[in-house]
Amino acid sequence: MNRRNFLTQTALSAGALTLLQNDILTALFQEPWKISMLTSDIGVFTERGGTILFYLSKKGIVVVDSQFPDQSKHLIDELKKKSEKPFKVLINTHHHGDHSGGNISFKGLVEHVVAHENSKINQEKTAKQNKNEDKQLYPDQTYTSTWCQKLGKEKICLHYFGAGHTNGDSFVHFQHANIVHCGDLVFNRRHPYVDRSAGANMKSWIIVLDKALQTFDAKTRFVYGHAGTGFDITGNTDDLKAFRDYIGNVLKFVEGEMKSGKSKEEILKATIIPGSEAWKTEGIQRPLQAAWEELKG
Repeated sequence: MNRRNFLTQTALSAGALTLLQNDILTALFQEPWKISMLTSDIGVFTERGGTILFYLSKKGIVVVDSQFPDQSKHLIDELKKKSEKPFKVLINTHHHGDHSGGNISFKGLVEHVVAHENSKINQEKTAKQNKNEDKQLYPDQTYTSTWCQKLGKEKICLHYFGAGHTNGDSFVHFQHANIVHCGDLVFNRRHPYVDRSAGANMKSWIIVLDKALQTFDAKTRFVYGHAGTGFDITGNTDDLKAFRDYIGNVLKFVEGEMKSGKSKEEILKATIIPGSEAWKTEGIQRPLQAAWEELKG
């Protein structure tokens, strides 16, 4: 190698090393969470756990779901930078820890916590089982079928259409913006957790999604609790239809396998759901197991 080539290669290597070091430093100092605004006053927060939606009104802040304690503290700090208004309402789409575990960070900070009545029951039951009741902030307002409140320019309505992911999941509709947080009633191209211990029912879940499609319109923007790699946490009615069909395909597949004489262990070895091949993430055993239990009765 002549001197010119040697110097050129050395310079390129040094440059590449510098870029690598810059990337590492950026990763080290970059915040682990992300905030994306859907409108001028409604945004989503993602870090660890279910997607959080927030609304910054002139009269106060509304938050939907709270992830875990550390994550909710990050959220609170960021929202305080964006608004000096008080926290008015914290809504839980359901009781699971990655959606309500961070409630405790809002203790003494938010005026009300709202959820479906079954969600509160499930949260209390789970906390007692896990012996962490001291780390909970339970809903102080519950509802049975519909709950609505006007705040600023938004009318916020919670809808319960029946058992699905659990027996206490809510759709949360911000009517003016026409944005709906689905919680875990929609997993966008990701295999769902079906919590039968909390009243989940896959056949009913299909009906719940049909009711949502009838209630909301083609212009509604939906926010999902979780999404598979490469897929977004927001979308439209096409995603709800696809997930509804996915649940139907899981039940159809498992029922067919059972009728053919397959054992549960054999069924759980499946790696794809026929008709719903877009669901490629890990965790396929969760819905297969739930479908087997439901169909077995």
